[in-house]
Amino acid sequence: MVGLLMMVASVQAAETVAPVEYREVAQTYSAEGLVEATQQSTVSAQIGGRVKEVLFDAGDWVNKGQVILRIDEREAVQAQAASGAQVMQAQANVQNARATYERSKQLFAQKFISQAGLDKAQVDYKVALAQAAASEAVAGQARLAHGYTSVIAPFPGVVSARLVELGEMVMPGKPLMSGFDPSEMRVVVSVPQEKIDEIGTKSETLVEIPSLTRWIKAASIRVQPVADARTHSTQIRVNLPANEKGLYPGMFVRVHFVVGKIKKLVIPVGAVLHRSEVVAVYVVDDQGVARLRQIRVGENVADGFVEVLAGLKAGEKVASDPVKVGMQGVMQK
Repeated sequence: MVGLLMMVASVQAAETVAPVEYREVAQTYSAEGLVEATQQSTVSAQIGGRVKEVLFDAGDWVNKGQVILRIDEREAVQAQAASGAQVMQAQANVQNARATYERSKQLFAQKFISQAGLDKAQVDYKVALAQAAASEAVAGQARLAHGYTSVIAPFPGVVSARLVELGEMVMPGKPLMSGFDPSEMRVVVSVPQEKIDEIGTKSETLVEIPSLTRWIKAASIRVQPVADARTHSTQIRVNLPANEKGLYPGMFVRVHFVVGKIKKLVIPVGAVLHRSEVVAVYVVDDQGVARLRQIRVGENVADGFVEVLAGLKAGEKVASDPVKVGMQGVMQK
C-alpha cells in the first residue's frame, strides 16, 4: 500500500484537472427502494384448452390489442354451434306458440274455448319467449368463450415473463404472460412515519441509480395514506419522468428527499480511484505533478460529485481521469 500511495505522474492537459471546492448541495434524507412499473399485469386464461400457439416471449414488445397467445378453439367452436342450434329451435318454438296464442284469442272470441284454454296459450307463448331469451344468452356466452381462445394484450409494453409452454393444457385462471409498460415507471420506498412531515409532498426528490451511475429528478411523489403496523413506516411512491431509458422493474435505487441546503467539500466521482480497500485520488500540484493520496469519502451528491470527509482541502486540484494518470506513472517508471 505504501508503494501505491507514493506513485507519481505528470498531468499535462489542464482539462483533466478538477478543483477541490465547497459547493452548496442538497441536504437530503435517503431511502432505498425498488423500481416498479406503474402499469403492469399478468394475463390469465379465461377458458380451458390446449395452448396451440405462443406468439411472443420475454423481452418482446407487444402493441395494445395484439394476439399474444392462442388456445385450441375446436371445443369452443362446437359449443358455439350447439348454442346456435338451440337458438334456432327456441325461435321456432316462439313462432309456434305465438300462432297458437293468436288462434286461441280468435276461438275464445267465438266462445269455442274457455278462458282457461286462452290463459294456457298465453302462458305457453311467454314461456317460449323466455326460453328464446335464455338460448340467446347461452349463445352469447359461447361467442364470448370463443373470443377468449385468442389472448389479447391489454396495453402496449414489454413481456416480462412467459408462464406457459406450447401444447400445455390450461384451465381458467392459469397465468399465461406478464408484462409492463416501460414508459411509466416509479420507485417505491418505505420511510419512518416521523420523517413524513419533514419530507412533505412538495419536496424536491432525486433518484440515484447506482448501476447506471445516474441521477433522475422525480416528477412527483405520493404518500400512501396508511402506515405499516409492524415497522411503523409509510410507503411513498416516487413517480419518474415518462420514457426514462434503461429502467426496468426490480432495479435497486436510492431516493434522496431534499429537506434543505448545506455546503460540502466535493470532488467529481470520476476522480476517485478504488484499489482493493484503498480509496484515493491523484492530487496535482502547481508543476503538474500528480501524487496519489488516500482519502475518505462520504455519500454521492447530485451532478456527479462525491463528498470528501478527509484527505483533501479546498483549493487543491485532483486528476479527473485517475486511470489515465496512473498509466502515465507506470510508463514513466
